Amino acid sequence: MAKEKLMLHTILDTIDDGIYVIDQDFTVEFMNRKMIDMFGNGEGKRCYEVLNEGKSRCEWCRSEEVFKGRRLSMELFMPNVKKTFKVTELPLNNPDGTVSKLSVFRDITHRKQDQAKLKTSVEEYRTLFENLAVGVAISTKEGKFIDANQAILDILGYSDKEEFLDIDIVKDLYLFPEDRLRFQDMIENDGRVIDFEVQFRMKDGTPVPIMLTSNARYDLDGNIVGYESINVDLSQRYQMERKLREAHDFMNMIIQSAPISIMAADLKGNIIIWNREAEKTLGYAADDVIGKMNITRVYPEGKANEIMSIIRSDQYGPVGTFPPQSVLYVREDGKSLEGHLSAAMIYDDDGNEVATIGSFVDLTQRLEMERALSRTQEQLLHSEKLAAMGRLTSQIAHELNNPLFGIMNTLELMKTEIPPENKRRKLLDMSLSEIERLADMLKKMLSFSKPEQEVKKIVNLNIILDEVLMLHAKQLQENDVKIKMDFFDGLETVFASTNQLRQVFLNMISNARDAMPEGGTLTVSTASVNGFAHVLFADSGVGISEENIGQIFDSFFTTKDSVKGVGLGLSVCYGFIKDHDGDITVESTKGEGTTFTISLPIDQSEEPLLSSD
Repeated sequence: MAKEKLMLHTILDTIDDGIYVIDQDFTVEFMNRKMIDMFGNGEGKRCYEVLNEGKSRCEWCRSEEVFKGRRLSMELFMPNVKKTFKVTELPLNNPDGTVSKLSVFRDITHRKQDQAKLKTSVEEYRTLFENLAVGVAISTKEGKFIDANQAILDILGYSDKEEFLDIDIVKDLYLFPEDRLRFQDMIENDGRVIDFEVQFRMKDGTPVPIMLTSNARYDLDGNIVGYESINVDLSQRYQMERKLREAHDFMNMIIQSAPISIMAADLKGNIIIWNREAEKTLGYAADDVIGKMNITRVYPEGKANEIMSIIRSDQYGPVGTFPPQSVLYVREDGKSLEGHLSAAMIYDDDGNEVATIGSFVDLTQRLEMERALSRTQEQLLHSEKLAAMGRLTSQIAHELNNPLFGIMNTLELMKTEIPPENKRRKLLDMSLSEIERLADMLKKMLSFSKPEQEVKKIVNLNIILDEVLMLHAKQLQENDVKIKMDFFDGLETVFASTNQLRQVFLNMISNARDAMPEGGTLTVSTASVNGFAHVLFADSGVGISEENIGQIFDSFFTTKDSVKGVGLGLSVCYGFIKDHDGDITVESTKGEGTTFTISLPIDQSEEPLLSSD
């Protein structure tokens, strides 16, 4: 008997459930190894002392029922070991006729935890399912909904879920039934569909754009039985995209229609905006520059970097701006033009630089008008000065003429009384010569103030120049000045005053001689250019400095060291040529020489050529 009991205990020790036996006095008669591991060895103690460490029967104890032959099963949480057990209690009839209670404690803690987690997950999933802002639905392959959340009902305008679950997906949901077939082809092949844009039909028939993402549902054999889908309403996105597109189109229309050139470039200088006015002004087509050309090409070398430095500096104004100023641009044909530039840096929401934008106005026409106006004002001022000086010189000349002629007559009478061989006669001749020079100067002053009305006729400039140079050849030779002539044989005639032209040419030759005190070469040439006859006087003399070259046609201005006149020669010449609707220009390099170019309009009449006399 003892051997059998030992064998029974050994068998019970191998069981993974806790087992213990109590008598009707609640004393523990036996505990297997698993029970001892969980609650400690309590044989000989009261069961409630072992299980709950209490001093009285457990609240859940139903031992009396078991002693009466009833079998019980329950789930209990034991706080002292923090475990949940499935407890099975049954009566055990002893050989002596007494009844004991056998209890089996199966640890179901992990199972209960898993069940709790599963329950929580199901509840959370359901909560998520119902409260998602996007539509979620489960459907069959045959085209019926099994479940759907509130969001998709709201999207499609259904208030009754049962009504929605009863619709035919192909007929009632898809605006274009062929989209359902495409969807099923994709999901049957790949097991899923991602971001498939379709048009659904609302309950009232209104189309609504949907972004559909779906996974296939499988049975135990791996066959697709349905679909789980997430449906995102794209109506707001489409509306925003439309508004953005309209705003972009409107902004682009403003930029393209702007009467000023507008361009933008990223931080690498790649052009990203180029409007029609920029195309017109700089000659580059937008298709040839946007994304294909660097902004540095529209500026002189190094200017783009300079502009960027100014934009990023606070020395010229607020950081991020380029203060308006004139800037040179380079057209597609390589020509330069001057424009008025304003520019700024573009920043993103985080304050990072992303691009630069600039606008400029072509100032070419305005600057040309300003320069023309300036020249006109200068010419008007010059004319006013000439008129004022003319009045003054006329008064001076008239006042001096009579005394000078009186002195001249007196000297002539004195010459008759003094023999030629007398030394005083020589002084008398010198005085008379100076008086004659003064008289000639007064004559020039009168000519400047009120030029005589010379008779104009058709003349040949080559003939006049040849005569004048012949008369001065000896004088120039004595001053070591060589003459080179290059006359154009086919030079057309001009309508002019021979005497005034002779005076002008004589003045040119005289000035050239004075500009070459050590000798040199005077080149006189003629040419026909664009309806004008040109006469060029080029010397190899000392030249005219830059600060003086703009004043040489002013009255009383002279660069000569010794006073050989009063500076009226070139101004008189300028007046003569302007009176002939011509012009005099000058080019000079200090130390290398000067070239005067006289331009006279070619005669268009068919009158016979007259002599130069």
